[in-house]
Amino acid sequence: MGKGLEAPQCTRGGAGGVDCDVLVVGGGINGAGIARDAAGRGLCVALCEQDDLAAHTSSAATKLVHGGMRDLEYLRFALVRKALAEREVLMRAAPHIMWPMRFVMPHGPGQRGAPLLRAGLFLYDRLARRQLLPGAHAVRLACHPAGRPLQPRFTGAFVYADSWIDDARLVVLNAMDAAQKGACILTRTRCTAARRVGGIWHVTLRRADGSSKDITARALVNAAGPWTGRLLGQALGRPVPAGLRFVKGSHIVVRRVCEHDHAYLFQHTDGRVVFAIPYEREFTLIGTTDVAYTGDPAAAAVDAGEIDYLCDAASTYFRAPVRPADVVWRYAGVHPLLEDDARDARGARDYRLALDADPEGAPLLSVFGGKLTTYRKLAEEAVDQLCRRLGRPAPAWTEHACLPGGDLFGAQPQNRAVLEFDAWSSSMQVHYAFLEPSLVRRYARAYGTRIHTLLRGRTDGAAMGEEILPGLYEAEVAYLRRHEWAQTAEDVLWRRSKLGLHLAPEAVATLQAWLDAHP
Repeated sequence: MGKGLEAPQCTRGGAGGVDCDVLVVGGGINGAGIARDAAGRGLCVALCEQDDLAAHTSSAATKLVHGGMRDLEYLRFALVRKALAEREVLMRAAPHIMWPMRFVMPHGPGQRGAPLLRAGLFLYDRLARRQLLPGAHAVRLACHPAGRPLQPRFTGAFVYADSWIDDARLVVLNAMDAAQKGACILTRTRCTAARRVGGIWHVTLRRADGSSKDITARALVNAAGPWTGRLLGQALGRPVPAGLRFVKGSHIVVRRVCEHDHAYLFQHTDGRVVFAIPYEREFTLIGTTDVAYTGDPAAAAVDAGEIDYLCDAASTYFRAPVRPADVVWRYAGVHPLLEDDARDARGARDYRLALDADPEGAPLLSVFGGKLTTYRKLAEEAVDQLCRRLGRPAPAWTEHACLPGGDLFGAQPQNRAVLEFDAWSSSMQVHYAFLEPSLVRRYARAYGTRIHTLLRGRTDGAAMGEEILPGLYEAEVAYLRRHEWAQTAEDVLWRRSKLGLHLAPEAVATLQAWLDAHP
């Protein structure tokens, strides 16, 4: 998948001789979500992404699908309600890559008082219907496992529920579903120019190898994330909205600092919140910062000051200090902020859809802002607008549809898939008993029911092919290349999986050499 640069061909809906109804520029979560929704409504869709899917912001999140405690503090009730409602929709759609997680919020002298926190959590539990997650409650840390790693001055805490997600895999699953519904997904393909001619978009696409192709589309979606303004100005010749700003969010990963499965939300001394989250079994993820950013979004990196900040925030709470030398991995992503949210770097992650409608047709829809939690709703609203402009009315559908691999107990999303995932995973270990149980558990989490596609026709360990790296077999690499657009070692080890965290530093070079030798 994703190789070559052939123009997509519409086979449905009478696109009037153009290559596609909708061309989506941007392979992050918003672009992939829009492509999926539009393809599912019968539109002919193409998506181009200049790098790999989820190569930047959409794989650099805190890995949470949540309502936003910070937004609640700033009285953004509508945004929190929307995010809380989406939280359970997504869990049912993708129970293999998303699951409930308990968060411990310690409180002590000089911080937000317990009555204020209790009132906020009361609202958090009731702003949207909740079926899968338990309500918040207070705990005495001396009697709770989450209290053991904390400094003794923290005696009380509140525990509430949100959910964790594999952000990069969420993007890939949306692109897979779009492709299964007829969309053409073009990775490592840049939109270099686009112009309206006679009510049609004429677009030039260029791949990394220098080859190019001109295609036509009835509508263009600019979902390029932090490159949205650049695409408007340089490729499309359109004005860039005033006040569009960017913030960099950075995270660090250290060896696991506690044995239980709860996460923490810490109130830092500057008023920000910092999460400490169990990650990849052996690690703890700590983040995030939000600092104003200028420059190339692709070059965003965690600086020493941000590492010190996150270590200081964690050390304020944990008995054992977290030091910069403890950091085993770090990553940063750049988020665009809407003008109303850009008064400081802690602005809301709401979104705006800007429709630039040509009198003769050829609409341009630009996406500004947004966050992982509300991507599906953003996509639904975007495709509603496109369908109206293209004269192709079709009902919304994604709220009641599983993502690829999420159909554990049938095609319709079910609470059971979330609540009984561990039992389903155990049944996969019985079904594929010729593999190590830990390997089957990883496959079940990463691929859900797509595990059957990965392991089809394989009945013993020899059928898995070469073990290229510890725990990475030729069979999985072949699956990722064929079905998930993986081309490089970085794609496989850091986006389609996080195996890179568990392997030696030379693993990337080893895998890349193998890929080059086995095209």
